[in-house]
Amino acid sequence: MFKKPFSFKGRIGRAEYFFSYAATWTALLGLHIATFAIQWGIIVVFAGGIPLSWFMLAQGVKRCHDTGNSGWLQLIPGFFFWMMFAPGDAGDNKYEASAK
Repeated sequence: MFKKPFSFKGRIGRAEYFFSYAATWTALLGLHIATFAIQWGIIVVFAGGIPLSWFMLAQGVKRCHDTGNSGWLQLIPGFFFWMMFAPGDAGDNKYEASAK
């Protein structure tokens, strides 16, 4: 789990995508709490938000690849709900071998 988390290549399953999503939102919550705790907190939010955004985009692309779709589909509003619950392709697909 979490092999090459910032890479856009490969496939991940539903569980890893869910844990990635939960971890990202937990980290963002922590960063936003930091804005109230320290004077230059907004800089911390931007500095931490960039790697978190890259991480979540990479995980989303890999999840789209697991279902046999292009990573661009994650830009559709609400598509992450489908990615959390849709099963991945059982075998190999054009993106890589099965994530399982």
